[in-house]
Amino acid sequence: MNTSISALLERKGSGVFSVPSTITAAAAVQEMNRHKVGSVLVMDGDRLVGIFTERDVLSRVVAADLDPKTTPIERVMTRDPITVASTTSIEQVMTLFTNKRFRHLPVVDEGRLVGLISIGDILRRMVDTHRHEAEQLKQYISGGYPT
Repeated sequence: MNTSISALLERKGSGVFSVPSTITAAAAVQEMNRHKVGSVLVMDGDRLVGIFTERDVLSRVVAADLDPKTTPIERVMTRDPITVASTTSIEQVMTLFTNKRFRHLPVVDEGRLVGLISIGDILRRMVDTHRHEAEQLKQYISGGYPT
């Protein structure tokens, strides 16, 4: 798994769902629901200032008994999220997901947002890789490959 996450971004695409830092938590949740995603990046112009996730909704809005319609996203987002470069290996990202209990990581190269990697993206890659290896082993066992 020494492949860099740039390979995942090439397959997935670099499009990310983002919201401006001026909206409410409710508006951010509506955007997440509209795109069927578990997080949105919070932007101040072209600058990444935070990430707002399903976990933030539960722990910082619902559990705190805040009204999402009046609560500014800046109050409940995760500020200055940890980011990774597109050259970061899949293995390194998996370690971050495991150790930090993240499910989403913004990808930033030279200060510019280039994508978002989720734990689902990593799992899809692992499943595809294992499926391909299993198929190769089947072909080898059945005599499909020359020795």
